[in-house]
Amino acid sequence: MDRRSDKRQPNIVLVLADNLGWGELGCYGGGALRGAPTPRIDALAREGTQFLNFNVESDCVPTRSALMTGRHPIRTGALQSVPAGLPQGIVPWEVTLAEVLSRAGYATAMYGKWHLGDIEGRYPKDRGFDEWYGIPRTTNESMFTEQVGFDETVVDIPHVMEGLRGQPAEKREPYDLEMRRRIDEELTRRSCDFIRRKAPTDQPFFLYVPLTQLHYPTIPHREFIGMTRKGDFADSLAEMDHRVGQILDTVDELGVREDTVFIFASDNGPEFRRPWRGTAGMWTGTYHTAMEGALRVPLIVRWPGRVPATRVTNEIVHVVDLFPTLASMAGTEIPADRPMDGIDQTRFLCGEQEASSREGFLYYIKSELRAAKWRDWKMHFVWEVEPNAGPIHLETPYVFNIVQDPKEETDVNAAQGWVRGPIRKMIQAFQDSLKEHPPVPPGAPDDYRPG
Repeated sequence: MDRRSDKRQPNIVLVLADNLGWGELGCYGGGALRGAPTPRIDALAREGTQFLNFNVESDCVPTRSALMTGRHPIRTGALQSVPAGLPQGIVPWEVTLAEVLSRAGYATAMYGKWHLGDIEGRYPKDRGFDEWYGIPRTTNESMFTEQVGFDETVVDIPHVMEGLRGQPAEKREPYDLEMRRRIDEELTRRSCDFIRRKAPTDQPFFLYVPLTQLHYPTIPHREFIGMTRKGDFADSLAEMDHRVGQILDTVDELGVREDTVFIFASDNGPEFRRPWRGTAGMWTGTYHTAMEGALRVPLIVRWPGRVPATRVTNEIVHVVDLFPTLASMAGTEIPADRPMDGIDQTRFLCGEQEASSREGFLYYIKSELRAAKWRDWKMHFVWEVEPNAGPIHLETPYVFNIVQDPKEETDVNAAQGWVRGPIRKMIQAFQDSLKEHPPVPPGAPDDYRPG
């Protein structure tokens, strides 16, 4: 029996895969077809609600900013990934999900990739997490030290880092290719240890686990090399499924399954770079585009007795919605002094209403509006099917019915042109909000305050 099933505040475990495309997992049509069955995540989908229309931002940094702030990155200034040594991340004025939950009494920990600031004052341990172990930026840095002409006198050797609230962050292991293979094992070990430490207490906990798979270089732990006999990518997919299973087992073994909201999601569409190219399944595109394959990624939510099991929904949900939804589940408030783009989806998640509380959203790449999605339709203003193919700024926007035409191949601007009205109104309302509340400039200093 669950030892804390009558608690008002549930524990929250949020596992975020990196560049896991819609078509990779078995429950999304991949799995064995991708060379690697994913039995643990597939089982999780059966135990909770599986979302077919969960949408994210264009890149690692924008999505993580949206997740942590509940605001689109066009507002926070966290528009893209940048190299070490350059201003990046979110300014201290932004309020993070971890800060909101910490103030509500949660123990908080993060093990994994941050990518929202790499200097003191902007690390996770400064932004609401009691403890952090992971990388401040991104996984492809693990390749640096073995690349042609690498010069450590002008580029610092990347490191895995560790930090506790109120203390300076410290460098741990160099983040090289060998550590790249081992890091998800260590992130999982520390995650399970955190659950073991916190589950017996009366304090609810928030555990955020942004894993590094399947970001390039997509290479597995040495114990998983050859496991699938389908290559490094499939082996890495199998490893990721195993790591998620280890965290699930720890939650179950400690008797807090009934009182834990367990979320599995991805930050972006599939990995783009060869030879590690991923797949979005039935959709077209990878991250860094406005195609449906960039927007849609897996999301699975399990909360036994509250979130319906075996439910599959194609209702629109956006990553910014996780902030107010989790705050609501925790019984706490979200910031009221700034525009919040996230919508509380608690009633929808818990099966109290059939439809999502969201009908659409705008999609920016950096500061440029690329597309807008509303109900079954999407309007493209800039057309670029593959990253770096060259954006085409459309004089007459394309309109696609993505139920009738999931590959986005047939423009219905004439045949179903009525949808332009509500889409344009949605755009106008958002852009009016940007004028009233000017965005945080990219690279803004720590003391930045709006107005």
